[in-house]
Amino acid sequence: MLLITYASGFPFSGWRETGISPLAYLYAPLPRYWTAFDVTTNVIGYIPLGLLVVFALYPRVQGRRAVWLSIVAGTLLSAIMEAMQTYIPSRVPSNLDLITNVSGTCLGALAGLYLVPSFLAQGRIQRLGQRWFRPEASGLLIVLALWPLAQIYPQSYLFGNGEITSVLSSWLSSLASEKIDLGDLLRQALHTNIAQPWQFWLSETLITACGMTGASLMLLCQLRKTAPRSRLVLLFLLSAVVIKSLAIALIFAPDNAFAWLTPGAFGGLLIGVMMVSGLVYSPAKVQRHLAAVTLFLGMAIVNFVPANHYFIATLQTWSQGKFLNFNGVAQMLAICWPLLALWLLLLPSKEMWGGE
Repeated sequence: MLLITYASGFPFSGWRETGISPLAYLYAPLPRYWTAFDVTTNVIGYIPLGLLVVFALYPRVQGRRAVWLSIVAGTLLSAIMEAMQTYIPSRVPSNLDLITNVSGTCLGALAGLYLVPSFLAQGRIQRLGQRWFRPEASGLLIVLALWPLAQIYPQSYLFGNGEITSVLSSWLSSLASEKIDLGDLLRQALHTNIAQPWQFWLSETLITACGMTGASLMLLCQLRKTAPRSRLVLLFLLSAVVIKSLAIALIFAPDNAFAWLTPGAFGGLLIGVMMVSGLVYSPAKVQRHLAAVTLFLGMAIVNFVPANHYFIATLQTWSQGKFLNFNGVAQMLAICWPLLALWLLLLPSKEMWGGE
């Protein structure tokens, strides 16, 4: 729901009163001009909502009642989002969007009704999860599932999530009406200059290794001894690489699908493989602490090192067009993911960590 709200309200600027009722779109004729891309994305965007609402209601509410409640929730959310877009200059509320969003919710709710026996009602998938994962793993597994998606937004360095200084610098520059670069101020304070190619290469190696190791250890510390650890970690990392390649191919061009595999990234992957391989069977508490350390270190380096000039030049060729609203969501996820992961890893709750 938060991701849908962010995508619907992006860029959250230029709010104005138009004198038009926020519900006027409900009675307007259907739009004459629309694209298959818009219809498809509006449907797909609400399918997870319908599915997850049915899952969240189980076991208190099941069957048709859960499906109808899911559809009502999706309808209300979509109607509110479309009404909100009345006040955003760059957005246009549409009853066609409402129809397609509700259609996506219906599909997701029906899928949830079909999948509940396998995922939640002591089905095969749930029994497999209970055999492989610790009972307290739910929170971290949700965050881990977002890590491959956090690689969608183009970043200066592979697995370089958490680059918050650039966003803060942009906000401060707008407030002060002059250019402010927090990363540059930090480097000046530490009397450090990063300009040589080998420095960028080394930085990307460290960032890639830390990001890969931290995410992998987060997964490992939630696995039982009976789980196929190596295969699950390999599948987890492979999903991130595949999503990264597909995103770059879609955003830039198919020829650039593996542009992320630079010498620095390749070196970081090798180091990450060696680090994770040596820690696969270490105690869960050690894995958790090292995951927090490596994620923090990677985020610190990302915010300290300047963006690669080649990456900046490449980003200028990014045609945002249809993906403008999704770019905002992807950027938010790329920035916030390590912060959320660190918060969960450092949470001293006995419920989270089973009394460690």
